[in-house]
Amino acid sequence: MSDAIPPPVHLDKVVDGLAGNPALPSELVRRLLGHRKGLGRVAKRPDLSDDVIAEIIATDDLWLTHSLALNRSLPQAFRMTLVEHPDPAIRTAVAIAAVGAPRELFERLLGDADPQVREHLAESDHAPADLRARLVTDPDPKVRATLAQWWTTAPEPVRRLLLTDPDDSVRAGACATYFRRIPHPVPPTDLVPALLADPVTRAGAVRHCTLDTATARRLADDPADEVREELAEHPDLPQALRDKLAQDPNLRVALRVFARQDTPEPTRAAVHARVLSCVPPLDWLTNHQDLDDDTVERGLTGVLARVELRTLRLPWVTADPLPYVDSPYVCFRASAAMSDHLPPPIIAQLLDDEECSVRTTMALHARDHVDSDTAERIERTYRPDKKVRWRPADDFPLPVDVLRRLATDPDPRMRQLALRDPDLPVESARSLAEDPDHTVRRAVAAHPRLPAEDLTRLLADPSESVAATAAANPNLPTADMHQLLALAGL
Repeated sequence: MSDAIPPPVHLDKVVDGLAGNPALPSELVRRLLGHRKGLGRVAKRPDLSDDVIAEIIATDDLWLTHSLALNRSLPQAFRMTLVEHPDPAIRTAVAIAAVGAPRELFERLLGDADPQVREHLAESDHAPADLRARLVTDPDPKVRATLAQWWTTAPEPVRRLLLTDPDDSVRAGACATYFRRIPHPVPPTDLVPALLADPVTRAGAVRHCTLDTATARRLADDPADEVREELAEHPDLPQALRDKLAQDPNLRVALRVFARQDTPEPTRAAVHARVLSCVPPLDWLTNHQDLDDDTVERGLTGVLARVELRTLRLPWVTADPLPYVDSPYVCFRASAAMSDHLPPPIIAQLLDDEECSVRTTMALHARDHVDSDTAERIERTYRPDKKVRWRPADDFPLPVDVLRRLATDPDPRMRQLALRDPDLPVESARSLAEDPDHTVRRAVAAHPRLPAEDLTRLLADPSESVAATAAANPNLPTADMHQLLALAGL
C-alpha cells in the first residue's frame, strides 16, 4: 500500500465520517475540534474526556457546542453548564437531550426566557410530571399547544385546562384527530358537548360524542372536511348519511365509508373505483401555477386518498379474515394477513400474493412458515409504498450460503445483503468495493473484512456517502487518519 492516501473528493464529508470513527485515537479527537466546515459531529462522540468537553465549551463554536448539547453521553455537570448558555439554540438542544438529567436542570429549563426552549421541554417525556404540568399555564400559547399535542397521558386536571384554554390553537391541539404520542387522550364526557360546538375542536370531538340523528345531520353538512371524515367513521352513523358521505366530493371522506364494516359492497366498490380513477397528471404538482387552488387541493386530496387506500388496515377484517383473503382490495388482504390464526393453505396463498404489502404482512405474522426460499423471494420483490429503512431481511435473515451467492446478483439491492455476512470472503468484499452501484460500495465500506488498502481507496470515492462511511470504519489505518487530518489542515 502506498504511504500517501488518494486525496478525497469530498474531504469535508470524510472528516465528518472520521469524527464518528469509534477507533479514532484521543489525540486526533482533539485535533478535530479545529474543523469548522461540518456540523460538529466530533462533539457527539460518547468517549469525550472531561478536558475535551471543557475545551469545546471554551471554543464557543456554535456547531460544536450545539452538537455537544445534543450528546446523550454528556456528563450532567457539563449539561448544567450549558443550560446557562446565552444562545437559546444551545439551551434548546439541552432540553432535547435531557435524558436522566437531574430535577434542577428541568427547573431551570422551565423558567427559560425563550419559548422555544420551553416548547421542547413540553415535548419531553423525561421531565418530572409535576414540573411539566406547570407549562399548562405558560404565557406562550405555542408552549401550551405543544404540551397538549405531546403529553397525551397528562393528568385529567391538566387536560381539562388545555381543553378549555382561551387560545384556539391550544384547544385545537388538546382535542385533535392526531397527536404526537399514543394513546390518544379521551376528553372528559362533560366537556364533549362544548368541544363539539367549538369549530376548532369539533373534528377531534366527533369520535367521542353520542350521535343522535340531529347531530349527525348537522355534522354531515359541516364545511370542514376533517369533521365529515371523522363522522364517516362513527359507529352510530345512520345508513342514509353513510350513503351520502360515500359520495362526498372529498375522497378522503368517502374513503372512511369504504373502510366501514357495514358499508354495502356496491357502495364500497364505487368508492374504490373513484379513488383509483383520481390520477392527476404526473406534472400537476410541479406545474400547478396555472391551476386554481381548488384544482390543486383536489389533486392533493386524491393523491393522499390513494396512499391511504393502500395503507388502510382494518381490525374488523383481521378479526374475521377468511372471507377477505380473496378480496379485490389490497388493504383487505393485507388486513387479513395480520391475523395470527390462519390455516396453512391460506398462509401459503397470502405469502404468494401479487401485492408486496400482503406478502410482507403475512410473513411477519407467520414467521414459522417462512423458509429461506420464501424469505429471499419476499425480499427480492419488496417494493414499499414509501421510502423506509426497514427491509424483510431485517426480520428474516438469509443464511450464509445465500448471502454469498447474492454477492454477484444482478440486483444491487440484493448485492447489498451480501455484506450482512460477517465472514464474507475477502475476495467478495474487494469485488463489491468496486461495484458500480454506490449503495453497494457504501455497504462494503463499513464491512470489517474489507482490506485496509481497499478501504483507503474508498476515501476518494466519487460518492460522498461512500467516502464518509469508509472514514468511519474502525479498521481504517491510524496512519490514514493522520493524513486525512493533515489534508484538512487540522
